[in-house]
Amino acid sequence: MNQPVLSVSQLVTSYRVGGVWKPVVNGVSFEIGRREAVAIVGESGSGKSVTALSIMRLNPPGFSKINGSIVLNDRELLTLSEAEMRRVRGNEIAMIFQEPMTSLNPVLTIGFQIAEVLMRHRGLSHSEADSETVRLLERVRIPAAKSRFHEYPHRFSGGMRQRVMIAMALACRPKLLVADEPTTALDVTIQAQILELIKELQEDEDMSVLFITHDMGVVAEIADRTLVMFKGQVVEAGPTEDIFNRHEHPYTRSLLAAVPKLGSMVGYSRPMRFPVVDKSTGEPDMPIEVPDTANKGGRPVLEVAGLTVRFEIRSGLLSTVKGRVHAVENASFSIRAGETLALVGESGCGKSTTGRSVVRLLEPVSGSVLVDGVNVLKLSQDELRRHRGLMQMVFQDPFASLDPRMDVGSAIAEPLLISNFATQSRVRDKVADLLERVGLSPDMAKRLPHQFSGGQRQRICIARALAVEPRLIVADEAVSALDVSVKAQVVNLLLDLQARMGLSYLFISHDMAVVERLSHRVAVMYLGEIVEIGSREAIFQNPQHPYTKRLLAAVPVADPSRRLQKRPLSYDEIRSPVRPADYLPPVRRYCEVSPGHAVMLWGEEWDKKDMSGIAA
Repeated sequence: MNQPVLSVSQLVTSYRVGGVWKPVVNGVSFEIGRREAVAIVGESGSGKSVTALSIMRLNPPGFSKINGSIVLNDRELLTLSEAEMRRVRGNEIAMIFQEPMTSLNPVLTIGFQIAEVLMRHRGLSHSEADSETVRLLERVRIPAAKSRFHEYPHRFSGGMRQRVMIAMALACRPKLLVADEPTTALDVTIQAQILELIKELQEDEDMSVLFITHDMGVVAEIADRTLVMFKGQVVEAGPTEDIFNRHEHPYTRSLLAAVPKLGSMVGYSRPMRFPVVDKSTGEPDMPIEVPDTANKGGRPVLEVAGLTVRFEIRSGLLSTVKGRVHAVENASFSIRAGETLALVGESGCGKSTTGRSVVRLLEPVSGSVLVDGVNVLKLSQDELRRHRGLMQMVFQDPFASLDPRMDVGSAIAEPLLISNFATQSRVRDKVADLLERVGLSPDMAKRLPHQFSGGQRQRICIARALAVEPRLIVADEAVSALDVSVKAQVVNLLLDLQARMGLSYLFISHDMAVVERLSHRVAVMYLGEIVEIGSREAIFQNPQHPYTKRLLAAVPVADPSRRLQKRPLSYDEIRSPVRPADYLPPVRRYCEVSPGHAVMLWGEEWDKKDMSGIAA
């Protein structure tokens, strides 16, 4: 390796807890060469993000201390004053974070926020900064960059906001880009675009990259070398191909064994548990197919027909309807007892709106939702409250779903008491039973939510959903934010509960590898409409609609040998569902490819694209 851009030696970062300094990162050493991409991988709590913050010197002052050496372009960063460090940030080293919406100021336009960086760090005039900002937005492939200069962050999709953050990071032409989980919250298609963009910019801008992630598929796509962190220490490091193919540490082996692989279900007709990995040895057990839980006879638990959800856009003195957001348009599907239907698609496609409408957290414009033969859209509020015990929802962020001031036992007991499912004297026993069902100890009932890990909090939310003994659970991105091993544990729990209790799931997700493992059937949504629906085998092994093919082509593959291959990707944003007030949706026609496998006949907007969604 030539003279490294960054050299970290014996880094120790400690936080003060209860008056005592506790090391969170302990003895970490590595180097990053020119144009090199290095990934730090590990589960939540491994110390990888603290390592990145330590390099940027963004740890909270007074509550943290950093020892060791961090050398950037022959300058020791730990001896610089805060004023000197401010000049280093942006000019020589830049950082992009996991959640762009919390990094951008919501009351300032994106153009102003990027131009401000250029004027402060590079001394450009207003007009020069504006021109350079447009160039940067075009560089990160934001369509119509000049017209979007004056738009606010909330007007951009998650993927486009992340592009804005990359443009801001590139504004001062840094030699090192630190990317902390920049694709974790993104859909597979947007994730693939961001990874390709970072690789292109690395080459074109002569830039090095430090990539922080827990996704081994992303590591295989982006990294020349990889460091594996566990409990604040680097347990294995080397070229990425060696980490994948010739790894030695048990923890590395356990991380790789927990990665869901697209195509692993070929030849299996039923869902399959993820392998349980022993972290001390790294050895997985033998995964097995779950029992055949789907009840093919009798009436479905859920029957949705012609579901349509629209949101009016009003403006003017008289609050006139100027347009409508067509969030869900004429969606129809059913779920039988013991069956899982996965609803997949990009952000903004309408899948979460569909889930919320099914449990009537949103009021549809038209259609019917029958749960156990009863149309819940026709029920009064009192009737709905009584009927809601049959259908429950699990949300993506368990921490936001739980009251931080209420112990988890009370949170689980609340629906029992409201629905009169248990008397006050029996509640404690019922809560203990529910905690045991989801793999937690009854003595945890007195703890507050912040005292649990993310995976444990999601188990608590599942326990609360099970409290009223539902027949249907709507899981809205319930495992998307979890580490691979925790994700595997929660998916296994869902499968076990389904086998034990005959539950039906509407599983909303953008993680295609998890969907393949968990589902019996799959429905693909695009722009509020179901464009393809069928058995899991049919959708994954014989996809027909161009959009389904695009989703599958964008899934990252945990194979570093393919890293240098350029994948054909679409850089189009998902089209807007906003329509004029007088818009009438076209009548859609479907054809049946095979029994139970239906695909929407697409129009000219897809005829000009190949299977990856790229204009031919």
